[in-house]
Amino acid sequence: MESGALASSEKEEQQGASYTYWVRKITEDAAPLPVPHKLSQEDAPHSQSQAATLGSAWNRAGTWEEKSLNNWATPRIKELLISIGSIQFSFGRAEVEDVTKCVGDAFMVIVRNKKRVGYTYELTLKVKGEWIILGEKKLVGGNIDVQEFSFGELDDLQMEVRLSEAGDILHQEKIDICNDLKLFLEPVREKLLQFEEELKYR
Repeated sequence: MESGALASSEKEEQQGASYTYWVRKITEDAAPLPVPHKLSQEDAPHSQSQAATLGSAWNRAGTWEEKSLNNWATPRIKELLISIGSIQFSFGRAEVEDVTKCVGDAFMVIVRNKKRVGYTYELTLKVKGEWIILGEKKLVGGNIDVQEFSFGELDDLQMEVRLSEAGDILHQEKIDICNDLKLFLEPVREKLLQFEEELKYR
């Protein structure tokens, strides 16, 4: 009886001793670990369809990728708005002299292999012009603040006018000039619509 139990115990020990596992031991002779690197177009698999080429080479599945477009978008918005040129009013004219504030974000997102673009911005335009008031030419400067706006919401675009250089112009005349400057709303909207169209193809 004892000899049978002893034999069984030895058999279990032999089976236990036969179980081994491998552990990678890093030594000077071991191959170095792979270093991650950016994939090029040549590295990308050629077996995938052309439809799966949106986004970066590493995101062939097109699951989720977000890319900032600010480096292109911010200077492009400024360029478009300065190109508005001058607007003629009943008793004067004015033009966009500079874009002193252009703050926001533009981005591209790839979700489920579909590209979407968007943006949110706030603007301040520096304007200057001249009006004929009581037979005299008056130079006027001011700022147009365009409140926060986003992709697809340009129908609700709003702006506020602040005069910074109006000299001895009377209060009612200042109101009339501010109302004239609000006519920049439509050309500003047209330029931002152009920006949206260009953004779609970035």
